[in-house]
Amino acid sequence: MSFESKVVIVTGASSGIGEAAALAFAQEKADVVIVGRNEERLKKVAELCEAKGKAPLVLKADVTNDTDAKRIITETIEKYNKLDILVNNAGVLLDATLEDGDILSTFDETIKTNVRSVVNLTMLATPYLKASKGNVLNVSSVAGTQLVSYKYTAYCMSKAAINHFTRGAALELGRYGVRVNAISPGPVKTRLFNTSTVIDELELKTVLNRWSDSEEIADTILYLQEN
Repeated sequence: MSFESKVVIVTGASSGIGEAAALAFAQEKADVVIVGRNEERLKKVAELCEAKGKAPLVLKADVTNDTDAKRIITETIEKYNKLDILVNNAGVLLDATLEDGDILSTFDETIKTNVRSVVNLTMLATPYLKASKGNVLNVSSVAGTQLVSYKYTAYCMSKAAINHFTRGAALELGRYGVRVNAISPGPVKTRLFNTSTVIDELELKTVLNRWSDSEEIADTILYLQEN
């Protein structure tokens, strides 16, 4: 496959699935816009992208900040004059319980990052995606259909919301030739699961008794973007 001349935004691109997706698109000659909050890690990803194919546009930005969200789209259009693919990957995994009394703040932060930012960026990208008959890919999770732990109720709720948003956006934008899909990975070895405590708490099981690598998820993302 080749994505030459395609313009792709990948949020949460400084590590994990986002990094793997950015590298995969770069290797296939796409013009990639990598978005993240950690400037040092973004720089490393940019170097890897350039080594594999093309140097990306690097945007240090917080997707939960409305000004930053607008800047992501604006700077992409200013540089490339179009947008073909939006990969909404940025997310957080935070734990909280009713008994601890801290679930509201965690819920607010989780929804702001995992849901609101996705809705906002997709809305801002819509005029350009309609023009290019482009694609949106939302990174959801198996947690959207099953509760992996009561400590991560807010996270599971956010992914369920992403699934419904994807369905609604697909129905709305499909009228213009814009495809909107979501993928729901099981456990993946990323920075979200960088502590053995989290892994032990979740007790996630798979048929093959293994966690996925980010590169495997990136392959699925690219497959769903082929026209």
